[in-house]
Order: sequence, then C-alpha cells, then structure tokens
Amino acid sequence: MKLFITGISTDVGKTIASAIITESLEADYWKPIQAGDLEHSDSHKIKSFLSNSKSVIHPNSYALQTPASPHLAAEIDKITIDLNKIVAPKTQNHLVIEGAGGVFVPLNDKDCVIDLIQPDYKVIVVSRHYLGSINHTLLTIEALRNRKINIAGIIFSGEENKATETIILSKTGLKSIGRIEQEPYFDQNVIREYADLFRQKLLDL
Repeated sequence: MKLFITGISTDVGKTIASAIITESLEADYWKPIQAGDLEHSDSHKIKSFLSNSKSVIHPNSYALQTPASPHLAAEIDKITIDLNKIVAPKTQNHLVIEGAGGVFVPLNDKDCVIDLIQPDYKVIVVSRHYLGSINHTLLTIEALRNRKINIAGIIFSGEENKATETIILSKTGLKSIGRIEQEPYFDQNVIREYADLFRQKLLDL
C-alpha cells in the first residue's frame, strides 16, 4: 500500500501524521521534495519519532537549500524540478509518501504537488482547524476528486472543533482515520500511542 499524505495548507501536521502512519504500519517513508532545513529535515524528524526497526527512510528526490515553495527553492538552487526524476523507491513494504504543503504548491512552471500523486497511491488528507479551514479542506478534496484520485480518508490535527469536523465529514462522505490532539510534545512514546490507535483503520484502507 502506498499512502500519500497531503495537507490543506502548510503547518497543519503532515509530518506528525506521517510519523504516526509510518510507525503504525512499520512502513517505509519517503519525502520526494524537501525545501530547506536539510540538517533537520522531515526525514530526520520521522526517523527520530520511529521506534520500530523495520521502517526505511528513503532519500529525497530533491533536497533544496531554501525554505520556500519548491519552484522558488529550485530556482534559487539553479535547477528545475523534473517529475520524471521523481520515482517512488522500490520496496516490498508499505510506503508513506509525504507531500509539500498543499496540493497546489507549485513544483515548476507547470506541475504542482498534486501531479506527484500516482494512480496506485491512496491519499490521506490532514486537516487542522483554523478560520477558513473548512473551505481549504473542501477545496483540497474537490481538487483530488476532480483528478479521480483515490482518497483513503482524513486525519484531523490540533485542537478539536466538532462543528468543523462534522460538516467536513458530512459534505465529503470521507471516513475519519482519527484525530491527533494538540499534544504538549511529540516523542517516540506519543507517536507509538497514536500508531496503536490508528492501526486497524489504516490496515482496513
């Protein structure tokens, strides 16, 4: 199973969700494009959160120096992101693939993050409540469905807002895989607790 983790915006909890899913399935992890913070990248964070010995962290296809939209970070590095050079690593294990920002974050003049999603991927959308998040969540799901992309479910992250979550689930018909609370911190123990909670729903996808 290949699970592509996308968010409704940036900083909504994709990396924590990816860590939980990776730990839950003892899956491999791959972030195709990392922009900036290369010494403390999302791949480094994922590795620090995992306590299982089976998961493999695969290298980025593009590791860009500048913390910016990938198209701009690539331009500053004097390269152009080429989708043909972004090929999922070969593995017999489950693979968790973490996107960058939201689905329409540009990678180059014509491609966006949504163009990374292959037909055999199942997408998990991470949504976090803020003013405008209902709109951003519904637009993300509409965009994915417009491309006939398989959406496996939604994970809610951060402080609970029942009204927001209820209307999103009602309007989309998606199933909730779970919610990640606004924890004071995340470490291997906290990640493992959520991994145990989410495991059965993930295995049922």
